[in-house]
Amino acid sequence: MTKYIRRAAALCAVLLLALLLNATRVQVFQAGTYDGNPANRRQTIARYGQPRGDILVAGRPVTGSRDSGQQLRYERTYKDGPLYAPVTGFASQVYGTTFLENAEDGILSGSDPLLSPFPLWKEATHAQNPAGKVVTTIDPAAQRAAYRGLGSRRGAVAAVEPATGRILALVSAPSYDPGELSGTGAAVAHAWDRLNGAADKPMLNRAIRQTYPPGSTFKVVTAAAALDAGVVTDPDTSTTSPDPYRLPGTTTRLTNETEGCEDASLRYAFEWSCNTVFAKLGVDVGLSDMTRTAADFGFNDRGLRIPFSVAPSNFDTTLDKAQLALSSIGQFNTRATPLQMAMISAAVAGGGAVKTPYLVEKTTTRSDNTVSTTGPSTLHQAMNPATAARMRELMTDVVTEGTGTNAAIPGATVGGKTGTAQHGIDNLGTPYAWFISWAQADGAMEPAVAVAVVVEDAAADRGDISGGGDAAPIAKAVMEAVLGFRDGDRDTRRAGLPLGQDLYRSGVRTRPDQHRPPHGPPGPTAAGGTPTH
Repeated sequence: MTKYIRRAAALCAVLLLALLLNATRVQVFQAGTYDGNPANRRQTIARYGQPRGDILVAGRPVTGSRDSGQQLRYERTYKDGPLYAPVTGFASQVYGTTFLENAEDGILSGSDPLLSPFPLWKEATHAQNPAGKVVTTIDPAAQRAAYRGLGSRRGAVAAVEPATGRILALVSAPSYDPGELSGTGAAVAHAWDRLNGAADKPMLNRAIRQTYPPGSTFKVVTAAAALDAGVVTDPDTSTTSPDPYRLPGTTTRLTNETEGCEDASLRYAFEWSCNTVFAKLGVDVGLSDMTRTAADFGFNDRGLRIPFSVAPSNFDTTLDKAQLALSSIGQFNTRATPLQMAMISAAVAGGGAVKTPYLVEKTTTRSDNTVSTTGPSTLHQAMNPATAARMRELMTDVVTEGTGTNAAIPGATVGGKTGTAQHGIDNLGTPYAWFISWAQADGAMEPAVAVAVVVEDAAADRGDISGGGDAAPIAKAVMEAVLGFRDGDRDTRRAGLPLGQDLYRSGVRTRPDQHRPPHGPPGPTAAGGTPTH
């Protein structure tokens, strides 16, 4: 009898050992496989079992959580959802996360081990940390000014602080309410289908994920390249530029929409946006120097993150001379995001250095203990400081007496560059209106903000579009908001117009193409011309 008891005990010990070995295999060696199995809902249930951390703008949360009482308990809520959607993105139980909700998901969901004071204990117990918080660099006044300025029009605005690269505004229009995608009900699926099927693409973040031909705003890059390369040594001497300019190796003639461009100086050509001068300058600078300068400003950078990814802006590196001429005035295959163009303006304002743009100031625990911080860093030196000083003069001239007078701000120095970019088959698409600028308050040590605005304005007549008319007033409102000028919407209020309505169409402002250069009114554009003023 004793022998059988011993055998039974030994068998039980073997079975117990087998159970322990199998448990170890499952819990340790195959834990990752089971955790990643789509059928395992434990992590998903735990993920939504506590309120999600907040995204903060100027110290105030623009996100929240709502207890749904369902299995996936807490749903994401948004304050001023359409205003901040290009920044926050969405957090959906069904469709996942985007933008900051995705890039900072570890902090916001509580899964980042840095949130735990005892990381090893957390790993051993699989305990859920309280969610942390993400503090953004966004200036709410600038964000709201940009959003109101665009109104019902399609377009985007990006604003950065030149000295640091902090992103002060990131707006895309039309927008959407990310709260519509929170939860698991049928309404979420209907909202998803509606938003993705909309012709105006409200979920497209035009500020960082859409590239446009930059038109004449790219002439900032071409002018900087010409000055740095020594092709132009004095901005007030003749550039020996014909009008019209025959593109090298072709019979195509490039013309202008303004007079006085033949043999014009760099200063005059920049003020009045002479296509012929800058096309020839690009060819004179040469492909190597043009591509290097464009890259130093940030073009062709596929690794830029803010912390979510940014679509790379494009300047072709294999061009013939005719293509280089067109690329040098922001046409052909040259394309840029609004954030990229804001970086160009910021480089001029910041002494030639392109600062790495960033959107997150810091992350913290729920009790406000700092987890991580982001500081300024230089991405590239786009031009030497002397060239940057020259470019600031040229951009200031555009606003004081050129095509950008609608951006002038009393009490501040403003530099800018207008652009009207053609696109589509045979350039028949509705042109994009651009304006890039920077502003420095009188008495301030350095510029406070650099802005880029693009207005698609697909409903407008081609003749009603200009960078100075459509885009400059929006940039002005954003700059005034950052500078702290409380009367940023004074022209709109004086006219009794709703925010975002076109000022020039209502007679409040004079269209910039009604301000004529001293050489007389613009002449007609010759066949083959590419207006990009």
